[in-house]
Amino acid sequence: MLLTLLADLGHEVTLASRFRSYEGRGDPDAQRAIANAGDAEARRLIARYRRERAAAPELWFTYHLYHKAPDHLGPKLAARLGIPYLVAEASTAAKQARGPWAAGFTASLEALRRADLILAMTAQDAEGLRKCLGEGVAVRRLRPFLDPAPFAAAARRKTALRRALVRELGLDPEIPLGLAVAMMRKDVKQRSYRFLAEALSRLDHPLQMVLVGDGPGREEVARWFANLPLRSRFLGRLSATELPAVYAACDLYLWPGFGEAYGMAYLEAQAAGLPVVALNTAGVAEVVAEGVSGILVREERPEAFAAAVRRLLDARRRKAAGAAAERHVRTRHGLDDARRTLAAALEDAIANHRRREDHRRCGS
Repeated sequence: MLLTLLADLGHEVTLASRFRSYEGRGDPDAQRAIANAGDAEARRLIARYRRERAAAPELWFTYHLYHKAPDHLGPKLAARLGIPYLVAEASTAAKQARGPWAAGFTASLEALRRADLILAMTAQDAEGLRKCLGEGVAVRRLRPFLDPAPFAAAARRKTALRRALVRELGLDPEIPLGLAVAMMRKDVKQRSYRFLAEALSRLDHPLQMVLVGDGPGREEVARWFANLPLRSRFLGRLSATELPAVYAACDLYLWPGFGEAYGMAYLEAQAAGLPVVALNTAGVAEVVAEGVSGILVREERPEAFAAAVRRLLDARRRKAAGAAAERHVRTRHGLDDARRTLAAALEDAIANHRRREDHRRCGS
């Protein structure tokens, strides 16, 4: 989506490298090997751009920089080529300064200090960046965004899509359909599935569940939901083009959201007119409007989550929250607002770079 917006703004966007710095096991030796490979890739790119001046970038853009995935390319390329350096969706966690990713944490901070502008997707990220880097760091908020058009188009066909899905899955057309869309990994995703199953086991109102996703934890997830006193159906892994119709066919989106930075699926569900029930954790409140487009449960108790679901099983309340959810995404998390923010961020990054270069020249 960021690449699309940059192109919409008239920029020629090139994927400079497929080098990937992510190391998820906390292995210092593996991190050193990745850092060395990053240095080699940076040298290769610098040599190439010196040979092929026409191919050299005018601005370097790095996405999703943090301790497990430090940027070994951007700072070096930007310094050698004398171009602005912009980072989007960066985050910091001070507790990692002495952990197994200490080297990645240090490398991330060094890169962020070199950045001419950082785009933070959540208030929590922006606060963390300022805490680690100082109040003088150039941070601009970019709200999580998507193209709501495919979801809104599907929502206009809700009656037909719901009828087809209910028939395909052998469900009762008179009972509301809850939906969860998430990978079935054996980590916080699995924790959310288990919590959701525990909450639904306490529900005393009719509900049916549709689950989209797959992964190594599917067998356990299936077992948890098979034991519930409600019908559950698994659709497995679906493509991005298949999802809008499934969202629109359902009635409410249920996902606790442990460990979610903010959760794009929440935006997708709301764009299709589904109210949300989630826990008020991490950055979920950045994308769900509490009491408007859904309910954010403050207590991490299945009973509290079940009570929130029960409230949205009321048809009138669910319909009002669904309409509010669609408006919320369209007005605050659509492409137009994101495009304006990104355009301003590019201007700021270029201006900050010029000031930095002028200061460097004056100092020397």
